[in-house]
Amino acid sequence: MKTTAGRERGAGGAAAWGDGAVRRSRVRGALLGGAVGDALGNPVEFLSLDGIRRAHGEQGVRGLVPDEDGVAGRVTDDTQMSLFTVEGLIRAHVRAAATGAAVDEAPFVRDAYARWLDTQNHPSPPARGGANRVRTGWLRQQPWLYARRAPGNACLTGLASGHTPGPETPPVLPGPVNPHSKGCGTVMRSAPFGLLGGDAATGFGLAVRCALITHGHPTGAYSAGALAAVVTCLLEGDSPQGAVLRALELLGRHPGHEETTAALRAAVVLAARGRPTAERVETLGAGWVAEEALAIAVYCVLVLPGADEVAEALLLSVNHSGDSDSTGAVCGNLLGALHGEARLPASWLAATEGRSVIAELADDLCMEFDSPVAWPEGRYPEC
Repeated sequence: MKTTAGRERGAGGAAAWGDGAVRRSRVRGALLGGAVGDALGNPVEFLSLDGIRRAHGEQGVRGLVPDEDGVAGRVTDDTQMSLFTVEGLIRAHVRAAATGAAVDEAPFVRDAYARWLDTQNHPSPPARGGANRVRTGWLRQQPWLYARRAPGNACLTGLASGHTPGPETPPVLPGPVNPHSKGCGTVMRSAPFGLLGGDAATGFGLAVRCALITHGHPTGAYSAGALAAVVTCLLEGDSPQGAVLRALELLGRHPGHEETTAALRAAVVLAARGRPTAERVETLGAGWVAEEALAIAVYCVLVLPGADEVAEALLLSVNHSGDSDSTGAVCGNLLGALHGEARLPASWLAATEGRSVIAELADDLCMEFDSPVAWPEGRYPEC
């Protein structure tokens, strides 16, 4: 995918952009929902299901609970990286609007992730230093982002390598960076690729390419792409089942899709078996790897798809032995894209770290991709 200002969108994408209020609610919902799910799962990420039940009762976590520092509502690297994904995409579009030329988004996303890496390596925004194009923009100035919340090793080492995927479509797989890694660090940051108003195949392809910045394994990349595709389809008005089926059809076009496809199909089959339980969630894996995190999140949305079931779906997504913050974040991305921000549990949202910045960034994304605007100087630098 290459961004150009005012580019043509597919029929579904154009329809989704047509009702600005609905779209804004769903884009906000996807990003805020991801943060809520992340915050729910954060305190129990490294606990077994038995450990969660011992600590929080037989039903497990039933709302936001304090983390090891006694603070409830904190988000992790999952939300942090998702926000920098959004910022990179906005800045690519700003450049395209300014120049009227096609722009490859991957270098802009790579630079945005480098700004995230600064938040992991410094206690506050480091000085820009000369002509450093990375250390610019308003998002890096947010103090609450400067916190290490168990970032994935592949994300850290992958960014340190400085790799930016080339423009080849489809990309060459496996990628050169961490070629054996398919950790969920790809999928947990990739919902924003589905929020751009294009077609599902476009979001899929861009998410796959940008996953290769840190994780070279095909399954890690295709799981990121599948999430972006499902998010796009939900914004277009598809049901959860329809969105997943469309993502499966896209996956089937690409060599090496089998693990991701099998995980999604397992989620679909499991959702058809009736009443959800934590034990059933655990049959899909623990979520430490990308396809398992995706499958758990998708299962929770498929089995509890109603607008009045959002809280229960989020709770189901975090009460298991595994990467609870990532499965909660991805589930929240999907639920928010499906139902909009108004259906997110209000008390949880109010207590979630960074919610005002997340909402502001979501609104900026909608404004930029709907009709490019003149941003205040320094907010989204073109370089």
